[in-house]
Amino acid sequence: MSSVSLKEWPKNSYPKTLLSIISVIGGLAIFLLLASTLLVSQPIGSTVRGYFYGVSSSGKIDSEPSFKPFLDSEKSNVSVSVDHGNEDTSGTKNAESGEGDGKETVIEKDQFPKSQNTPDSGQVESENLKDKLPLTEVAQEEDANKMLSLQDSVIEGNTSVSEKGQFPKSHNKHEIPDSGQVESENLKDKLPLTEVAQEGDANKTLSLQDSVIKGNMSVSASNIPTESTESVESSADTTNISRANVIDADCDLYHGKWIHDPTGPLYTNNSCPVLTQMQNCQGNGRPDKDYENWRWKPSQCDLPRFDPKKFLELMRGKTLAFIGDSVARNQMESMLCILWQVEAPKNRGNKKMQRYYFRSTSTMIVRIWSSWLVHQTPDAFDFAPAGVTKLHLDLPDEGFMEYITSFDVIVLSSGHWFAKQSVYILNNEIVGGQLWWPDKSREQKINNIDAFGVSVETILTSLATHPNYTGLTIVRSFSPDHYEGGAWNTGGSCTGKVNPATEGELVENGFTNIMHEKQVGGFNRAAKKKTNNSKLKLMDITEVFSYRHDGHPGPYRSPDPNKITKRGPNGRPPPQDCLHWCMPGPVDTWNELVFEIIRREELHDTH
Repeated sequence: MSSVSLKEWPKNSYPKTLLSIISVIGGLAIFLLLASTLLVSQPIGSTVRGYFYGVSSSGKIDSEPSFKPFLDSEKSNVSVSVDHGNEDTSGTKNAESGEGDGKETVIEKDQFPKSQNTPDSGQVESENLKDKLPLTEVAQEEDANKMLSLQDSVIEGNTSVSEKGQFPKSHNKHEIPDSGQVESENLKDKLPLTEVAQEGDANKTLSLQDSVIKGNMSVSASNIPTESTESVESSADTTNISRANVIDADCDLYHGKWIHDPTGPLYTNNSCPVLTQMQNCQGNGRPDKDYENWRWKPSQCDLPRFDPKKFLELMRGKTLAFIGDSVARNQMESMLCILWQVEAPKNRGNKKMQRYYFRSTSTMIVRIWSSWLVHQTPDAFDFAPAGVTKLHLDLPDEGFMEYITSFDVIVLSSGHWFAKQSVYILNNEIVGGQLWWPDKSREQKINNIDAFGVSVETILTSLATHPNYTGLTIVRSFSPDHYEGGAWNTGGSCTGKVNPATEGELVENGFTNIMHEKQVGGFNRAAKKKTNNSKLKLMDITEVFSYRHDGHPGPYRSPDPNKITKRGPNGRPPPQDCLHWCMPGPVDTWNELVFEIIRREELHDTH
């Protein structure tokens, strides 16, 4: 055995010892770096993060812009011949039951945006979000997904928004123009400053940790603790929801397309106890169901899926009133059905109004019947005998005007009753009539279409100039019917319609178009007269819903098992309702639009 002198020994030993020490220290440093990062990012880290950074897991992402009012310009005049000679003259009872709302002849309509079978529930799935984001942003998102376990401190801030059901307040207005998605740098702008700092620190560690992470990326999901995995999945879903709910302040909600959404409706006919039987299409035996699976997608943004908890929180301590005809009842019941899924309200109604109270947020949903929204009387007037309804077109309906100061939001619905028999009075003078004009030698100054326009201006001016009314008035535009091939009582039908109309299937309704035109004109004139602090918004659904000929009860308006549902041997269609809307069904979209209008106004008021 060769011997080594004492002088030669250190030359061989020191390098090995030094390498060992450096290896141990390096490994320990990497271990401490990973351990500290995981400690801060995992659920247990919420306490640590709150202590060191002054931020808890309840941080909220600002995702909402302010609203600029949208109003379509008035359409060009449409001349249409209207024949109401065989119109039903029944009263409130028939209107409530879905019978007797007059409909007119049909022409052809403009282009229909091609439908897509792309799900759009208002919540963006990760793969769909990637398709919509720029390529560089997709790459960033993929890297972020790999780092979810390390960066959960950023994502956790979103989770509390969803869990608490509260609407996040906006602090920033940066969005991609004409888009419902947010770029990564804009998302940082919307995070609280301390959370952005955390995200920045996490990004800085990527280069140091990349080699370690890549080495561990092959670890199966089974090796990740169950609790941590569930937290990451929930946070990722909430992040996608938050991004999808970011809406451009200037986004036009009323131009877009109907897209198929297999997520299904917000409720079922069996989960809502206040659903009117005539609109309970499934309960009445309608065989198809896909009409429930379509969502409205504005062209330049997303319309969020209705979240009843968030809506009740938004309306905390407030009252929402639906005022108008049986279509107003249809919409009010849709709202109640949606909210009923999270809380059963207390019925506090009386003979004058229906009232449902949601105790958790002291929110009241009200409905008041008003056929024409203007003053009416059956008493004799001038040469019009008693018994025929007289409409004072220049006076609002005092039946609900006495309550308006207690309402925070009013949704108005009218128009279809102007097809019924009535006498029109202006300045205490009879100026026209519908299905009534006994003295043919007298000239009618106003027909039923013009009368509708005057009534809209009257009621909206009364609200916009009332000294003590400060609420938000939403005018839901004229709801289109789909009695194709005739009127409701002359063979018109919507039988067999199971999908939204395509461009070639859409049939234009001249009466609907001109009623919409008169309504918008009345709205614009009233808006110019506004003197109080109330707000006036037009919810222009007429064109949007002209494509939904599949959304009506049709012959399935009765639970009678022996009802006729198909055309007879002579081709005549069975009795049917092509005016009101199935529930659940397209009418639920109206309330998603109402929610969005209220939300935008609320944000506008706070900024």
